[in-house]
Amino acid sequence: MIDARLQLALDGGGLELPAEGTIAVFQPPRDSDLPGLDKDRVQIIHDFKPDYDAWAARGYDVVRTIKDRYAVCIVCLPRAKAEARAVIAAACEVCDGIVVIDGQKTDGADSVLREMRDRVTVQGPISKAHGKMFWISEPAAEFFSDWRQGPELTESGFWTAPGVFSADGVDLASALLVDALPEKLGSEVADLGAGWGFLSAHALTRPDIKNLYLVEAGHMALECARRNVTDDRASFAWEDATSWEPPHRMDSVIMNPPFHIGRAAEPQIGQAFVATAARILSPQGKLWMVANRHLPYEAELKTRFAHVEEIGGDARFKLFHAARPLRKRR
Repeated sequence: MIDARLQLALDGGGLELPAEGTIAVFQPPRDSDLPGLDKDRVQIIHDFKPDYDAWAARGYDVVRTIKDRYAVCIVCLPRAKAEARAVIAAACEVCDGIVVIDGQKTDGADSVLREMRDRVTVQGPISKAHGKMFWISEPAAEFFSDWRQGPELTESGFWTAPGVFSADGVDLASALLVDALPEKLGSEVADLGAGWGFLSAHALTRPDIKNLYLVEAGHMALECARRNVTDDRASFAWEDATSWEPPHRMDSVIMNPPFHIGRAAEPQIGQAFVATAARILSPQGKLWMVANRHLPYEAELKTRFAHVEEIGGDARFKLFHAARPLRKRR
């Protein structure tokens, strides 16, 4: 969706980019084409592993975090306002020229535009495809320094950060799963979509665990998890859980899988997590999972496991225990 606005801005819309220098693009959607930008000058900054991998596969220079100073920065707004502010502040700090902001109205583009106009001179906007693009032409780091945020210790005693799932406190679904976990989980355990580490921290109270693998696609969430889970038995994998390959079969998998990337529910993501759990578990391995009650995971669970049971929950969430993964015949 950035594509149409970027093309308009560059084709007579008032946005003029310098002829030289690196162009940083923060968190662009993986299906963007970025028209009008020289691919050899672009550096993609993305800390979500599936999108990082998708851009790298297209031949772009991709980095997880800011590596340099830039001639131009283009910020694609994330949904969380605090995270959007933090990314804008970071871009302003490392940019020697124009800072471009782009986003959908549903992601708060109008609100961000109003807030920025209260602080600096903003050019544009270009309105197209239910979104807006606007930009700052002068150095502006000092005007947005208070927007800079990173991991913070919350009142609940855990470290979280803007944009991380359940950044404001313990997720109710994960709390339900913690209470339902058995005392013995085996020696090798994986937490798929580990987030900032709530499930893993509680699982590691069990002395029989030898190794617990926190698998998380969001690097900021994983950095928070490193602060929350300091047990030597924990290992941290910045990976897409649906394609992660463990060093050996797991005795147990615990998970509260994501079910959306944008605003619409996408149950196929959780279904892919179920498939991964079945793939990485030992023949007698067990899955412990929580999900929103309206999500259709039962069929996938029964396809992947010999034993499936709902073990509790409440009006909003359901808890599953599945055992004995079914191996597909070759």
